[in-house]
Amino acid sequence: MRLHRMLSLVIVAGLLAFASGKPCETQTSNSELHISLNKNLLRSLETQEGLPNPSVHLALRLSNFHNLAMESEHLNKLKNDLHNDIQSSLSNSQSVVGLLSLYTLALKSSCYDLNTITFTVGERSETLLTHLKKQMEQEKEHIAFSHRPLTNYYQYSLGVLALCVSGIRVNHHVSNKLIKAAEHEQFKHGDTESTDTYAMAGMALQCVKDAGSHVQNAAELDTVLSKIQQKLLASRRNDGHIGNEFSTGLAVQALLAMGAPVSECAASMEAMRTDARNNRYNNAMAISQVLPALQQKSYLTVKSKECLNDDDTLVLEPIDPMVVLPSPTKVTVTVEVVTSSGVAALYSVEVPKGSSLLEALGLLKMKNVGFTFDKESSLWGPFLSVVNGEQARQSDRRYWHLSSDGTALSEGVTDFKIDAAQKITLKNTIY
Repeated sequence: MRLHRMLSLVIVAGLLAFASGKPCETQTSNSELHISLNKNLLRSLETQEGLPNPSVHLALRLSNFHNLAMESEHLNKLKNDLHNDIQSSLSNSQSVVGLLSLYTLALKSSCYDLNTITFTVGERSETLLTHLKKQMEQEKEHIAFSHRPLTNYYQYSLGVLALCVSGIRVNHHVSNKLIKAAEHEQFKHGDTESTDTYAMAGMALQCVKDAGSHVQNAAELDTVLSKIQQKLLASRRNDGHIGNEFSTGLAVQALLAMGAPVSECAASMEAMRTDARNNRYNNAMAISQVLPALQQKSYLTVKSKECLNDDDTLVLEPIDPMVVLPSPTKVTVTVEVVTSSGVAALYSVEVPKGSSLLEALGLLKMKNVGFTFDKESSLWGPFLSVVNGEQARQSDRRYWHLSSDGTALSEGVTDFKIDAAQKITLKNTIY
């Protein structure tokens, strides 16, 4: 998936990036496209299922265009519904550093006083940032004993970033664990390097550098930031995407934050614009990562965000509801389930062309041929948690890896569409 270039070229690009200190820029105004994506995010607030998404709120607040009434309403939902969900997790001693960090960033992007947000655990009330610091300490200790976080390095990076942009001096030992993980190339999802994790770690460590809170090992920090930038550039494809279509947004944000020159961003910016014009981004979470990048911003922008004189001109036009009828054309889907022990089972089902993978699996389940599944919710939408009675849980560092005709899916079960006969493989995989 990644295209490796000659090492010398990558090193030169990394050195130029740090020498220039200039953000990625584009010459042409694309405000109409940005407004369209912005409106799609706002519409997602009206149709979202489950908990309000802090990443969506963050993108709305970082945008140049606003509907302040809708943003205010969503902020209240975050402070109630999401807050209560996090409170429940904390009360049950669960690690929720990723969600806690996004909640922090969302509140910060609305210039909300973080010291007024508290959680109560064991009759003791403490602020949001205190809980985040404690969660990060637990993650750090787990790395010390198990050589990996309780959650993963993506969430760990989010934690460092959220603390840093909130003006909290990140514990030297906490940031050092992230530096060492980057040095030893531990940012993987299964056997594949995680572009998303490199991007988030890059933004987190750039914030640490800017804050001057890692002066003891400043040279080491610079070296790691250069390495992360090189990794992102090396994973850029010929079509401009970095990693894949859905990791490019965060990757460009990271390059923005780390000061990559114009030439390193143009192709990736154009790839995202092309995807947006082709309606490739149907998922609100994907748009929430792409929109800031297209507007030449990153999550680091939250640190200096001021909520003064915000534009309030964004208006949602009413849209007539569309009724999508099932296609009369049927296609055959073969579903292979591979358990953790390697045992495989094959099933077949006919589905209307254009069905989502989730709909196809639902039709297969209804055939009563021994195939069953359960799903759980996430900010990206539902994901498979149990197939044929076998769980793939984060606590066991396992997940259901999905592929179509041998190619890993970059979309979730609701976004991936069945447009032709194919073989879908669900494999219980360790990461």
